[in-house]
Amino acid sequence: MIIKPELVNKIKDYFNLNIYETKVWVALLGKGVASAGEVAELSGVPRSRTYDVLESLEKRGFAIMKLGKPVKYIAVKPNIVIEKLKTKTMKETDEKIENITKLKETEEYKELQQLYSTGIQPIKQEDISGAVKGKSTIYNHLKELLENSKKEIIICTSTQEVQLKSRFFSLLFDRLRKANINMKIALSGDEKDIKKINNKFKIKAKKILIDSKFFISDNEQVLFLISNTSSPDEEIAVWLNTPFFASTLSYMFDQAVRE
Repeated sequence: MIIKPELVNKIKDYFNLNIYETKVWVALLGKGVASAGEVAELSGVPRSRTYDVLESLEKRGFAIMKLGKPVKYIAVKPNIVIEKLKTKTMKETDEKIENITKLKETEEYKELQQLYSTGIQPIKQEDISGAVKGKSTIYNHLKELLENSKKEIIICTSTQEVQLKSRFFSLLFDRLRKANINMKIALSGDEKDIKKINNKFKIKAKKILIDSKFFISDNEQVLFLISNTSSPDEEIAVWLNTPFFASTLSYMFDQAVRE
């Protein structure tokens, strides 16, 4: 049995294993059931290290120790390993989200908020602006911006974007509707897709001919996407806190969607 180096390198990264663990697991998969000596011979891992590696793989759910003597190990099926990793990752993610959420209840968080509020007060409103990079960061900023709106929000985007971020917009529209926030929405794209979106999300989006993406909150803040790229990491938006520009853009929006 020949273990391909390129396979080892890919498996190592996929399953977060080290080189020895990967070689031993792959060798065990190829053999099915094997002793430490057999695994060492097949994998090329020093026999003195093979015992520790097999024990590590057993603890992590990649191998099972067979009852009886001599001691042998059984490979766990890849699909079972993947399901275990999925469950573990979901549990760890839920725990992290819970811990992050609890940060808002700490005194340290209150101090950070106080520092931010104190530091931002002397700054002129028109000076509060910046570039937001990466699709994930942009949507986190957008969520914060729109959910803090008090009277009105304007959304100008594409049908494709709404469909791709369906869950995000569904939750957003529901929250804004419950808060009685006036929503002005315009979408570029096919009329049929706009009708489907209106029915699905219970909104009244109008068609707009320009391919542009921007969001306005209470005629005060604007989030304007300035890049059009297929790479999420390269997407860039500009955030502006300026009522002058926001109200001007809002007026232009109303003129563009006027029937």
